[in-house]
Amino acid sequence: MDVRQLRMLRELAERGSLSAAAAALHLSPSAVSQQLAALQRAAPVPLTEKRGRRLALTAAGQALAEAAVDVAAALDRAERAVQEHLESPAAPVAVCAFHSAARAWFPPLLEAVAAAGGPPLRCSDHDVAQDDFPRLVADHDLVVAHRPSSGPPWPRRTVRVVPLLSEPMLVAHSAQHPLARSRTLRVADVADQPWIGVHEGYPLAGALQAVAVAAGRPLEVVHRINEFFVAAAVVATGRAVALLPAHTTHPDPRLVLRPLEDLDVRRSIDVLCRPEALHRRSVRQVLDLLHAVAAPPAA
Repeated sequence: MDVRQLRMLRELAERGSLSAAAAALHLSPSAVSQQLAALQRAAPVPLTEKRGRRLALTAAGQALAEAAVDVAAALDRAERAVQEHLESPAAPVAVCAFHSAARAWFPPLLEAVAAAGGPPLRCSDHDVAQDDFPRLVADHDLVVAHRPSSGPPWPRRTVRVVPLLSEPMLVAHSAQHPLARSRTLRVADVADQPWIGVHEGYPLAGALQAVAVAAGRPLEVVHRINEFFVAAAVVATGRAVALLPAHTTHPDPRLVLRPLEDLDVRRSIDVLCRPEALHRRSVRQVLDLLHAVAAPPAA
């Protein structure tokens, strides 16, 4: 049985006439009559009958109209329960992020949410291939994802994309490396170095490929390391260079991070979520605080 049809039956019972019920529902009497006829087809016994020129309810129709009151009350409770869930500041929020973002932002985000009296956070880290980030929104309210800024965008038809940060990717080398003696770095200065790259298919593989394209030849990738803090430790030995993020790399006096003067390499860091997640007050609050903690330091 259709809920709208039950409401029409209830209005007929309470208002006593088809025209009064139609006026209350802001419909024409013929439209109400058609819906009541459709409701009748779902019932095994007559629900209405003619009493003179007036349409009246049978005993079965009256019983169903009374049951419609209970249905309306249950729907109202359900709608209010959903609204309370959406507006509750205490509803837990599940956030996941790739490793370097989790390391940089989970601690201050937890502190900021606690200071603001925000909702409980459920944090997790995920090291996934670029194409797998959108799938994580099925299990998490907010997914912090990254991709090369020059690469393909996220599939906006399936996820909501909230830009978080455009982060420069810098050439990292040891403080004792011969490159440290150069005042500036250009692609030609680093093209013949042994490199650390991420595994194929992972988000920043395209960033290193941009350097190779600018150099006009393949780079010598001697290590495949996804974890930036592991890559940084290897760079500190002086035996390889890498592209590391400007704002989320943990400071290390053994490292020097410098931009390429003739090539701007960046990654886009975005928050992915299902569109309905942003209807929740607690999710919006966490997203606002995430923006605050992820903001790059003032120059």
